[in-house]
Amino acid sequence: MPDFLTEAQALFDYTQSLRRDFHRHPELGFQEVRTAGIVAKELSSLGLEITTGVAETGVVAVLDGGKPGPVVLLRFDMDALPIAEETGAEYASQNEGVMHACGHDGHTAIGLTVARLLHRHRGELSGTVKLIFQPAEEGVVGQKGMGGAEQMMDEGVLEAPNVDYALSLHLWNEKPLGWLGIAAGPVMAGAEYFKIVVRGKGGHGAVPHASLDPIVAASHIVTALQSIVSRNVAPLETAVVTVGSIRGGEAFNVIPPEVAMTGTIRTFEPGVRKTVLERFEQIVHGTAEALGCSAEIELKRISPAVVNDTSLAAIVQAAAQTVFPETAIDTANYVTMGAEDMAFIMEKVPGCYFFIGSANAEKGLDYGHHHPKFDIDEAALPRAAALMAQAALEVLKG
Repeated sequence: MPDFLTEAQALFDYTQSLRRDFHRHPELGFQEVRTAGIVAKELSSLGLEITTGVAETGVVAVLDGGKPGPVVLLRFDMDALPIAEETGAEYASQNEGVMHACGHDGHTAIGLTVARLLHRHRGELSGTVKLIFQPAEEGVVGQKGMGGAEQMMDEGVLEAPNVDYALSLHLWNEKPLGWLGIAAGPVMAGAEYFKIVVRGKGGHGAVPHASLDPIVAASHIVTALQSIVSRNVAPLETAVVTVGSIRGGEAFNVIPPEVAMTGTIRTFEPGVRKTVLERFEQIVHGTAEALGCSAEIELKRISPAVVNDTSLAAIVQAAAQTVFPETAIDTANYVTMGAEDMAFIMEKVPGCYFFIGSANAEKGLDYGHHHPKFDIDEAALPRAAALMAQAALEVLKG
């Protein structure tokens, strides 16, 4: 049995240098040209069969084991966020207004480390490992009108060879270094994007009775939408409705003709999702019309819920016990309302998505994801690589 943790720790300088390089040079979704070039170069150096330009900037590598068996897909996301970094780290972003504020720089470095670990032990693998380095996980839409995972699937990433199982991970700053979250069932929420445009009749702020005020209507809509979760979703079920932006008007004494709002809806269960979306439309249209305005709604599904296959989750949990025998694994249905487009892949093949604690409060490395001061304890990198390599080995064993 390989000792992946010892081997990953021996590769720490390699992993860290890659992670810091990616962090210095973050790239937004479908713009990961430099990152993808490094990924392709590193995988090519191992002699792997690689394909570039998948979903614009994605990279796919196939590693054949020494024995026949199933195909397991390992997915690592590469994109950064449009956030101005405030960490002050020596490896801080050099690209103004763009930052790796979610850990994808670490994921990419972990993926390349996993490739090295598994390549070293390819003779012990009973099957094939397909490594995919995905662009645009952060909700960015590409030329085909899809996000990164959907577009890679559309371009055949689950075929040739056909994928039987899928694994992915996330460095998780909501939990401390040493924590592992590997649960069966739902672990991340499904997400919708919405835009509401409320249209009324503009006019002078001194004579509001001559107008149909979309600001008042929008304000009532925001308030009324909060009743969906509190009054239409059962207390033991889960949903979120958040209005994240509201824009309307330019002058203090002018009632504008329209107001635009955007936000997100998060759910797990299909029945809850159906109820929330129905009530959402009823409330928006009904409230606007009651105040003399009209409303136009744009709804887009960002991703379904991430639901871990029970059998696969058990295999990954066993792999974690092998790598970290002294670590208590959080298997009690750890759930977050965050969303992940890995869910599209896991709708097609059994999958397991797991979390690696990466925060360290003593070092000030405990800011949340998407925060301008987000950074991780890099000691999580070899832990994540070792667990992913061991999990892939165990899944191929069946």
